[in-house]
Amino acid sequence: MAEPLTREQIDEHLKELPGWTTDGVSIERVYSIPHIAGAAFIVHIAAIQDRFGHHSNATLGYKTVRLSISSSDLGGRVAEHDIELARRIEAISEAHGAVMA
Repeated sequence: MAEPLTREQIDEHLKELPGWTTDGVSIERVYSIPHIAGAAFIVHIAAIQDRFGHHSNATLGYKTVRLSISSSDLGGRVAEHDIELARRIEAISEAHGAVMA
């Protein structure tokens, strides 16, 4: 079973993920992206999550996509696989035109 990361460990990982923030419990990012492109982005994220076997919460706004990632099996805490999911999302964000909000 995965172990939750400390706040310091999360902060260290987020140095390589600009735009991602943490409250110590989850990691989050808001992307600025046109609405239809945002819907496509979320579908692409969902496909990655299914292959990866781990999922985030996503909210589609008019010109934003908001993501929140944590591990429900750890009481909503952040683990290494949450950081890896954020990396995978970052890897596709530019192709969808998603930029820092």
